[in-house]
Amino acid sequence: MNAPDLPKGGRRAALLLAVITPVIAELTLGNPPLSQIWLMLLWIPIYGAGTVLIRELVRRRRGGWPSILLLGLAYGIVEEGLVLQALSSPTMYGVAGWAPRFLGLNSAYAELNLPYHAVFSVALPILLADVAFPSLRDRPYLKRTGVVVAGVVFVLGGLLLRVTVATSIDPGYQAPVAVLAGCVAAVALLAVVALRVLPPTAPVTSASRAAEASAASRATVDDTPVGALPGPRVVGVFGVLAGFGYLALLFPFGGAGQPAFTHGGWVAAPMLGAAVVAVLAGWLLRRWTASGGWTDRHSLYLAGGALVGHTVFGVVANAVTLADKLGLSALGLVMVGLLALLGRRVRRTQEATSER
Repeated sequence: MNAPDLPKGGRRAALLLAVITPVIAELTLGNPPLSQIWLMLLWIPIYGAGTVLIRELVRRRRGGWPSILLLGLAYGIVEEGLVLQALSSPTMYGVAGWAPRFLGLNSAYAELNLPYHAVFSVALPILLADVAFPSLRDRPYLKRTGVVVAGVVFVLGGLLLRVTVATSIDPGYQAPVAVLAGCVAAVALLAVVALRVLPPTAPVTSASRAAEASAASRATVDDTPVGALPGPRVVGVFGVLAGFGYLALLFPFGGAGQPAFTHGGWVAAPMLGAAVVAVLAGWLLRRWTASGGWTDRHSLYLAGGALVGHTVFGVVANAVTLADKLGLSALGLVMVGLLALLGRRVRRTQEATSER
C-alpha cells in the first residue's frame, strides 16, 4: 500500500493500539500494581510497538486472525524466551517449580504465557482498535517508515527489558544457546506460516460490506441469537469464563506451589484442562464467526468479557495488599465504563445501519 492510499486517522489508531496494549496485558492484571504504575514505562515500548508491528505486517499481507494469533505466539516467545528468558530460567518468578520442565523449558509457564500473549497482548488490543476505528480495520495504519520505526522501537524495548527487568530479577542467568536458537527458529517458523503460508483473506468490497451490514442489522440490535450464533451478551459471558478459567487453571495462587493446587504429577490435569479450554474456545469462535451475523457488538462483548475475567483473576491472584485489590478493582470499573461507552457508539451505528 502506497502512502497516498493510507486512510485518514491511521496514526491516531496506531497510537491508541500502542497505548492500550500494555494496559491490557499488564496493568489490568495487576502487573504492576497501581502504586508502581511508573514501571509501565519499561513495558510500553516492546508491547505497544510489537502489537502495532504485528498488525501492520498482517494487514499488508491481508492476513486474518490466524496470522495475528501466530505472530502473537511469536511475540510471546521473543519476550519470554529471548528477552526475559523466563521460559528456561530455573529461578525467575519461581516458575520452574510449577510443573516438570520439558526440553529445558518451564512447561506450565510456557503454556500459560505464550497463549496469554497471543490473546491478551496482541489479539484483543487489535480487536478493540478495529472496533474503535471500524473504517480502518482492513487497512494498515502507517506508512512504510512508520512500520520501520515500530520495528526499531520494538527491538529497543526488548533491550530495555533485558537490561532492567531481567537483570534485576534474575541476575547472571543466560539461557543455553540451544534454547535461544530454538526460540529464534520457532519465531521464524511462525512468521513464515503467518505471513507466507496462510492464504490472504478475500479483499473487502462494497458488496461484502453491504452483506455484513445486512447481517448485523438482522442479528444483534435486539441481542437475538441467529442460527448457531448466540447473542452478544452470551458471547460476553463466554469470554469471562474462558478468560478466568484459563488463567485459574495454570497460574498458582492462594499459596499454591503448582497450578490448581495440585501436587507432583497431578499438575498434568489442570494443564490438560487449560488446553481443552483453549481448543474449545477456538472451535466455538471459529464456528460462531463463520455462521453469519457476527458483528462489532459480538467482538466488543467477547473482548470485554475476557478482560473482565482477566481482571477479576488479577484481583484474586495477583493483588497482594488490600490497597492493591481496591486499586485494581477501581481500574477494572474504569475499563468496564470505557467499554460501555464504546458499546453505545457501536450500537448506535448498528441501529442507524438497520434503519437504512
